Amino acid sequence: MRIAVLGAGSIGTIVGAYIAAGGENIELIDANREHVAALNASGAKITGTTEFQTKVKAITSENMSGTYDLVLLLTKQLHNESILQGLLPYLGEHSVVCSLQNGIPEEQLASIVGRERVIAGAVEFGATYMEPGVSNLTTEYSKFKKYAFQIGEFTGERTERLEQIKAILDLVGGTHISDNLIGTKWSKLLVNNAFSGLSAALNATYGNVLNHNIGMQAAVRIADETIKVGHANGVIFAPMGKFDIETFEVHSETDIPERIETYRFMLKASRLLKASMLQDLEKKRKTEIDYINGVVPRLALGKEVPTPFNDLVVQLVKKAEESQIVPNFEENMKFFEELIIVHGSSPSIV
Repeated sequence: MRIAVLGAGSIGTIVGAYIAAGGENIELIDANREHVAALNASGAKITGTTEFQTKVKAITSENMSGTYDLVLLLTKQLHNESILQGLLPYLGEHSVVCSLQNGIPEEQLASIVGRERVIAGAVEFGATYMEPGVSNLTTEYSKFKKYAFQIGEFTGERTERLEQIKAILDLVGGTHISDNLIGTKWSKLLVNNAFSGLSAALNATYGNVLNHNIGMQAAVRIADETIKVGHANGVIFAPMGKFDIETFEVHSETDIPERIETYRFMLKASRLLKASMLQDLEKKRKTEIDYINGVVPRLALGKEVPTPFNDLVVQLVKKAEESQIVPNFEENMKFFEELIIVHGSSPSIV
C-alpha cells in the first residue's frame, strides 16, 4: 500500500514517523520546504512525552506523483477546496482519503473526492511544532498509545478497508473503529471547542484552562452549547475512550461543578497541549476558528439554541487574527467571567 500524510505539521510528523518506522511505504507531504528538507536530512524527531527519531521520506506537493492508495488528510480546512482539487490526479478508483482534520469537514471532502473514497477520523492526541523536523508530543505517552484515533465509515459499517486503515494507524497509537461517524466527529468537536478554542482565545495550554475556575466554567458552557446544537441537528454524540459524551449536557447550574471535575479527569493527560489555533496566532497566521467554534453558532441558526460562549471565543480569536497580537490571558478571561455573571449576554470587546 502506498500512503501519504498530506499536511505533515505537528500531528502529521508524528503520524508519518511511526508509520514509516513500522515499515510502510509512506510519504510526508508539506508546504514548509525547510521542514521537508530537515525531515529528509535527519529524519522525523519526536520530543515531549516521548523521545523517538526515524528516517522518513518527505516532499512538497509539487513533487507528488503516481497514485496513493491511502491519504491521511491533516491539512487545515482553510484551503480544502484547492488542496483536494490538487489531490484528485493522484487518487485511483479505490483510493481512500481518511480525514483526520478538526471540525466536521467530511461532506465537503465527499463532494470533491467522492463519497465512496472518504473515511473520517478524529485525532485524540496533541502536538506542537518545534522546529523543522521536530514535533513535540504533548499528550501523555501511555494515553497516546491507548487512544490516538477514532475512524469510521459514513454507513457505520465495519469494512475490510476500515480494518486495514486501523492496522496502519495502530502503528502510531490506539485506533478505535466508530459505528457512529457523525457522533465521533461531534464529540471531538466538543473537546476542540471547549479547550482548543479557549487555548487560542486565552493564550493558554489546556493545563492553564484546567487549573482556572472561570476558565473551566466557560469550558463547560462551551461544551454544553455544542451538545445542545448537536442534538438540535439530530446528532447522537459518540463516547470518547470510556467517557459518555451524551451525559455531559448541563441541565441546571448545579451540574456545573461535577462537569468541571469530569473534564479535569478526562483531560489530565493533555495538560501540556497548546491548540494549533494558538500556534497559528503566534505565527500571525489565520486560524480554523470558523471550522471549530464557528460551526456551533452557524448550525444553531433557526434552532433557537443560544451560543454566547462559542460566539465569544470566535470574536476573541478573530480579534487576535486581525491585530496579529496573541491574546492576553487575564484580560480575555474577564470577558468570560462577565459572560458567566450575566448568563448569556454578550460583553463588548474593544
